[in-house]
Amino acid sequence: MNTLKLNNPVFTLDNKQLLPAGSLVSDDILEELILTNQTPPKKTSGLLKHRSIRDNALFFFSQPPYNIIFGEAKLTEVILNLMEQVHVPYPVLETMDYFKQHDFYTYRHVIMVFALSALLAQDLMENHKDIQKEVLAGPTHDIGKICVPLNILKKTDPLTRSERQLLEHHTIAGYVLLSYYLKDCKNLSAKVARDHHERKDGSGYPDGTKLNDRMVEIVVASDVYDALISPRPYRRISYDNRTALEEILIMAEKGKLSWKIVQALVAVNRKDRPHYSECKVSLEKRGTPPPDNVYGIIVDE
Repeated sequence: MNTLKLNNPVFTLDNKQLLPAGSLVSDDILEELILTNQTPPKKTSGLLKHRSIRDNALFFFSQPPYNIIFGEAKLTEVILNLMEQVHVPYPVLETMDYFKQHDFYTYRHVIMVFALSALLAQDLMENHKDIQKEVLAGPTHDIGKICVPLNILKKTDPLTRSERQLLEHHTIAGYVLLSYYLKDCKNLSAKVARDHHERKDGSGYPDGTKLNDRMVEIVVASDVYDALISPRPYRRISYDNRTALEEILIMAEKGKLSWKIVQALVAVNRKDRPHYSECKVSLEKRGTPPPDNVYGIIVDE
């Protein structure tokens, strides 16, 4: 990973500036920033015990297509038990409150990406329980969106180039925020926040690095999948489930994701729940993307 440069400042929810625009983001810079955090470690709280997160998660699990993915009671119990073991610092929980109040899509999205990533890791990762506890320490991959203006997060028209830059800022901002809160710039949660828009072929952002971490790839796939099947400001209609899975398949065909992850995602969508290694994935594309989708369209300032 190259040294990154901030085009925009990083602020906490209480408006404390951690790094100004123009700052370089390297291990050394982050270590210096961490040293400025003289507050004792804040008390943590169980993720599912915070306000209505547990009830909300159960409701999200009941909605299509997650009612199929989490349709087995025993499986749902396994994932909920895992989520119950997760304790996060209060600043992270405060971001959940912020998103629930101001950007409900992101609130729902981070919960479901966490749950789906945990589910896929059951099949795809060795020692998955220990890895999940560290990497998926609650819904943190999009925490950097607190540094993106709400009018950009909720914009229904195409973004300008500067607005797109502000949106992409959430990856580095999340990396800085989690490094600061967790007092560890090498924490895997911080890495996931930084790299969840990177791709295996180096075509992503913020650095264009080639992904070689299976756990990060799992979060990438879960992030893309949930974004496709969910309501978004920039399109009137969500992708249907088949078309969303085909979009993930296309990513694998282009070398952006590992084939095993596609197999695992398709497998959990099937009622007979085959093991991913035995899951046959059709290469035929029959889905139809929704109309009036302005995602990725850049307009003049």
